[in-house]
Amino acid sequence: MDDATAVELMLGRPPRGRWTVARRCACGLPQVIETERQLDDGTPFPTLWWLTCRTLSRAVGRLEAGGWMAAFNERLVAEPELADALWAATEAYVARRDAGGEPGPVRHPGGGGRAGSRIKCLHAHTAHQLVAGDNPAGGGVLEELGWEDPVAPCV
Repeated sequence: MDDATAVELMLGRPPRGRWTVARRCACGLPQVIETERQLDDGTPFPTLWWLTCRTLSRAVGRLEAGGWMAAFNERLVAEPELADALWAATEAYVARRDAGGEPGPVRHPGGGGRAGSRIKCLHAHTAHQLVAGDNPAGGGVLEELGWEDPVAPCV
């Protein structure tokens, strides 16, 4: 199966904009895609890395629904070193996303939420961790899930 077909099946729709595979899971399918900074019509697209793995996306969604994100946000307030690590990871994310071009008309912090104070999208943080390995929220998600890449395709 080609990457475009696999990603469309995993997302349940065609992905927006142009993208490349940023990381593959153990079964060889795209697990995270890297999107371009702008859609074809010039609209800014702030999400650099997009989690495509259906199995992992569902597991992350269960964590979001179960209150894990709220608990992590409380940790960010109580643990300044954790907030600093998230801030540094988000700064690196934004720098990579914005490299090689003028910022679009809308600036966005990226990384799934305002760095250092709260997170709002575990999927974005998890994708970031899988590609860059420096996102404490995404790392916490993978640890909480005990995640290991599946060897059988999810689509």
